[in-house]
Amino acid sequence: MNSSPRKRWFGLVLVIFVCMIGLSAPFQHFAAFPNELRLFSGQLKRLQYGVPVHAEVTVDPKMLQINGSTRESLSVNLNEPLSLKPSQSGQTSMKVKLFGKIPFKTVKVNVMPDLRVIPGGQTIGVKVKSAGILVVGHHQVLSGKGVKKSPGEEAGLKLGDLIMKIDDKPINEVRKVADLVEQAGQSNRPLVITYKRNGVLAETKLVPIKDAQEHNWRLGLYIRDSAAGVGTLTFYAPQQGVYGALGHVITDMDTQTPIEVGEGQILQSNVTSINKSQNGDPGEKRATFVKEGKILGNIERNTPFGIFGKMHENPNHSYSDKTIPVAFAEEVKEGPAQILTVVNGQKVERFDIAISHVTKQPSPATKGMVIKIVDKRLLDKTGGIVQGMSGSPIIQNGKLVGAVTHVFVNDPSSGYGCFIEWMLQDAGVLKDGPGASTSGTAA
Repeated sequence: MNSSPRKRWFGLVLVIFVCMIGLSAPFQHFAAFPNELRLFSGQLKRLQYGVPVHAEVTVDPKMLQINGSTRESLSVNLNEPLSLKPSQSGQTSMKVKLFGKIPFKTVKVNVMPDLRVIPGGQTIGVKVKSAGILVVGHHQVLSGKGVKKSPGEEAGLKLGDLIMKIDDKPINEVRKVADLVEQAGQSNRPLVITYKRNGVLAETKLVPIKDAQEHNWRLGLYIRDSAAGVGTLTFYAPQQGVYGALGHVITDMDTQTPIEVGEGQILQSNVTSINKSQNGDPGEKRATFVKEGKILGNIERNTPFGIFGKMHENPNHSYSDKTIPVAFAEEVKEGPAQILTVVNGQKVERFDIAISHVTKQPSPATKGMVIKIVDKRLLDKTGGIVQGMSGSPIIQNGKLVGAVTHVFVNDPSSGYGCFIEWMLQDAGVLKDGPGASTSGTAA
């Protein structure tokens, strides 16, 4: 056999050998060794790589301890669990040398200040007043000349537009609009409308028409200035005096556009009954506001991850008054978990779920995980996830990891959840860090 075929055979064997190594579990674990780690100060983090290799790990012992050691360098077996405990917040690094000699990787370690929150689960009443007047529809006005038209539509106003000013006067209450329209109509002059569309301010002129039947001046618009509903409190951060709830944005029921909050409140709420979910028909919690004068907190922001604002004390009927740690997005794993929610009255209960899919999200995005209700009690009571359950905290291994956000319309036992990290960022208590195709509806 000449050398050329021998070289080809050798090359083929080498390729097969490399592929087998690459597909082996130890090698895959080895390749999964991170370039960056995020930790909370004071919280123990366990890493498991299952690589049968000894290594020397070098750290700053003033910031990070490996396996409880206060030494700068430590020999470790990467086939055994590695425990990391940061003692103060800041940035540091962890250098890993294989067999104590071969430089393998320098891991960047970001240590955040310790963060603990009280998980929610309470059903809350939500009252929101928008930052302006929301256009939710057009209607035709019959003029004295027998012509039907909508002045608002002719002025170019569309559904979802937010009217911020009329004749340069800030406006956010529907009841104040009628007087301005009447004055402009009697003076036979157009109204100057300042509105916001997709975050951009614009201006138009609108000429009111006198309704031949009602004998008053009309804009030809259906408008709204507020919204109300029920949802679930996700967490209360007592040290910062803030809360997060819902896990998804509040939208107007007609236009499906996010509501820009002018002001708002959350209140205690009492669940009176449950309309069970069925395939193709998401159920809902029926609830009443309790003591409307008792405001739990204000609403300052309405974001894709829920509503956020100030809260000065933990609400009544908590599952527990004790704080628990929170998890970064990359810590959430497929497997058993629990949710806290109310199915009767104001009692918060704990129910078993399974996290069936986790999406890697290095930056904020909705639908971070797919969850499935496995608790027979909850399935018997609700049929699965129902509207009003959005915001129910998801707890895994003693940490708050996320919140329920949506139910799958065709399988109400399953739905989406968002990572708690993104809610904590929107609440302002955590600094910024670096799905299935099934249709869903907000829970």
